[in-house]
Amino acid sequence: MTPADLPGVHRVSEIVHPSFPEAPEIFAERCALAPEGCHVLVGPEQRYFGYMVAHPWTRGMPPKLDTLIGAIPSSPDAFYIHDLALVPEARGTGAAADIVDRIVALSDGLGLPEMTLISVNDTTRFWGRFGFIVDPDPLYTERLLSYSDDARFMRRPAFAR
Repeated sequence: MTPADLPGVHRVSEIVHPSFPEAPEIFAERCALAPEGCHVLVGPEQRYFGYMVAHPWTRGMPPKLDTLIGAIPSSPDAFYIHDLALVPEARGTGAAADIVDRIVALSDGLGLPEMTLISVNDTTRFWGRFGFIVDPDPLYTERLLSYSDDARFMRRPAFAR
């Protein structure tokens, strides 16, 4: 993902996550802070089909929706998947599994003890295929409120498959 991709990324986010709007500045900041975790799926004629935004973070403190983070922590202890979005035509193509596998490999390569994410839209089964499990700790309740009633905090221990 580069700054030139950001308008396409924002369009995909509006299609895929209309209930979870985020300002374009959120994507720009994540791309600038952690370019290694930001990827796009672009098809013919520069049509954007999806994106992934992930970055090193602090375990147990997922950022609230539509919130700038300012900086990557100096001593991160988790790799946080901020967002994975694919337009309907790209689903079922293997693209999601491919990018998740790449991000898992990146996280494992950094030696961080776990990955985390917030699952929305009833996607816990999808994330479970990659070793993520729901963490029901009430500590996350306030942060999940910025998402939805079905939001679930999930973690994946390093090297879990």
